[in-house]
Amino acid sequence: MKTDKSAAQTGDFSSAEPSRPDRVARPAATGWGGPSRARSRGPVGGALAPAASACCTMPPTRPGGRRQHGVRRITSIESPLNDRDTPRSADEPPRPTTAATAFVLVTVFLDSISIGLMLPALPKLISSFVPEDPVFAAQLVGIFAASWGLMQLFGSPFLGALSDRYGRRPIILISNVGLAVDYLLMAVAPTIWLLFFGRLVSGFTASTFATSFAYVTDVTPPEQRAAAYGRIGAVFGLGFIIGPAIGGVLAEFGPRVPFILAAGLAMANTVYGFFVLPESLLRENRMAFDLARANPFASLQLLRRTPRLAGLAVVNLLDALALVSITATFVLYTTAKFQWTDATIGLTFAAIGLAIAIVQGGLTGLVVARIGERRTLMLGLTLGIVGFSIYGLAPSSAWIWVAIPILAMWGLADSPNQSLMTREVNDNEYGQLQGALAALAAIAETIGPLIFSQIYAYAIGTGAAWLPAGAPFLLAATLHVIALGIAAALLRREP
Repeated sequence: MKTDKSAAQTGDFSSAEPSRPDRVARPAATGWGGPSRARSRGPVGGALAPAASACCTMPPTRPGGRRQHGVRRITSIESPLNDRDTPRSADEPPRPTTAATAFVLVTVFLDSISIGLMLPALPKLISSFVPEDPVFAAQLVGIFAASWGLMQLFGSPFLGALSDRYGRRPIILISNVGLAVDYLLMAVAPTIWLLFFGRLVSGFTASTFATSFAYVTDVTPPEQRAAAYGRIGAVFGLGFIIGPAIGGVLAEFGPRVPFILAAGLAMANTVYGFFVLPESLLRENRMAFDLARANPFASLQLLRRTPRLAGLAVVNLLDALALVSITATFVLYTTAKFQWTDATIGLTFAAIGLAIAIVQGGLTGLVVARIGERRTLMLGLTLGIVGFSIYGLAPSSAWIWVAIPILAMWGLADSPNQSLMTREVNDNEYGQLQGALAALAAIAETIGPLIFSQIYAYAIGTGAAWLPAGAPFLLAATLHVIALGIAAALLRREP
């Protein structure tokens, strides 16, 4: 869209050239502390997300190119839209309130606590079924994790497409119920097969984070999304501080105890959300449900729209694969090599969560505002290489602790990467994009555990003579080297 200078300054776009609905918005990014140096790439068309801004947004375009008249004034990401400025039709969904935005953050917070609660306990709970065979136990941990990822591969795009059709609210609530069922089964399952079933249920319904990102995208303007995503990362990090510490202590009383608390938190969050969470996705921005688009491979077609989007998706996939090395092998690795207790492992994960909160809650936006999204992404990937290398070659426990702040800085890459990807899709496809990214994560969580657990099992078994036990982390560092090269090639012209 083209506008003259006075229109841009006053907010009067009545004389502006009509937008072209086939063009995709490529907004500039912003950091926590204000607008970054990144500039808009290409003309801006389509509907701007109804979200936070200090000034008036341009009138949004309905799917098909028809413009809605009127200017909508928005105050901040946490604030409701100003009803006095724009009349709301009877069939328009409730506008997000402060309580609703808080709920999304609380959802991420409680879910991260629940994940943290089980991190020190789940590998040991699985291992308790085969206590005399650590190699087979490592393989079982990988199979459980891979099965969860496989179910998420099919569940996430399906739920993502449903959220684009029926809204974010029901999907977030369904996801919380699925988590509660999984945790309850883990707390009481007498056989490994029932434990396995719980993982399958959780994997299919685990769309909380993806839908929360879509919810925030609905109510946040393009130039503020990097900072908003950073807030979610910060809240996740805070939950990750509390969860593992509590889980590690509770696991000392038995590997099932943490799951009782996790189930209670998930159900409490479901009830809370039922009463306070309005819908964020406007009816005019909803899409018809298409089963072909809801299957995992169809949702990934969106990522092929532009070469940049495809390349950034590969970076995202490699990044997600590297993360799996921690979830699949860290507990077994530190227990076998350094004789860590559940409490020590829990406190270590808590320290990791604190570092994540500092990086994504405070540093991400500031760094993006200072050096731009491209350089922030590159910096995060580089520090990931260093951190994983230290993990893999650590001669003592102290080196694991040295690597924690370095590896936490790897989190700088997350928000810029997602923000850059949102520039390549239309405003009514954010849910589909998050579903596709969740599908990528599910692919990583399907193949990653099998790869890393098998490498670890080989390293402590027949390959012990020549392969270090930290081999999974060295592979993760290698994946980041590849991701860094791809990002450098894709974004060489980005400021």
